[in-house]
Amino acid sequence: MRLYCATKNPGKLREFIEIVGDVQALPGLDAIPAPEETGETFEQNAIDKAIYYSRFCEGLLFVDDSGIEVDALGGAPGVYSARFAGPNATDEANNRLLFERMSGESNRRARYVCVVALAARGELLATFRGEVEGELLEAARGANGFGYDPLFHYPPFGRSFGEVSAEEKKQVSHRARALRRMREYLEQSEWSSHLEPTI
Repeated sequence: MRLYCATKNPGKLREFIEIVGDVQALPGLDAIPAPEETGETFEQNAIDKAIYYSRFCEGLLFVDDSGIEVDALGGAPGVYSARFAGPNATDEANNRLLFERMSGESNRRARYVCVVALAARGELLATFRGEVEGELLEAARGANGFGYDPLFHYPPFGRSFGEVSAEEKKQVSHRARALRRMREYLEQSEWSSHLEPTI
């Protein structure tokens, strides 16, 4: 049984393949109308999207919903991380708005959160959550990664996620933690024989 994901983000797809193994983007995803994201939590958004997109394939399908929570902003941007600066916001626009909102703020604590939802034929199988704690920088550092990575300082590394390699990031990232939990679930399930070794 195939394992599919529903994402148009090449950065995410690359991480999915590196951590989970044999993952394919959902065929025809560009032609499928995207569901409206109305959930107030990462869990609800991931669940809604996984159930919706899993109806378009015969295999297992997972979706992630992820973002950054900033303590000084009451947990914002949270589920609005990808569209913080507007419906079609770029990473640069989102980062710029976050800089503006955090101007003069001494509490820089933040965390990346990822929830992965796994579904089959319109039914939810399980969800998996991963988090990583850090702090926001006052200036972007590094050109690696995507999203808020250049702003997110990870103290154990002493660098931002924008400064670390993909190999380093996948050892500790929120998405990697959630995906590993999903892979462990699949390895212990009836679908284990369909998994390929991780890259």
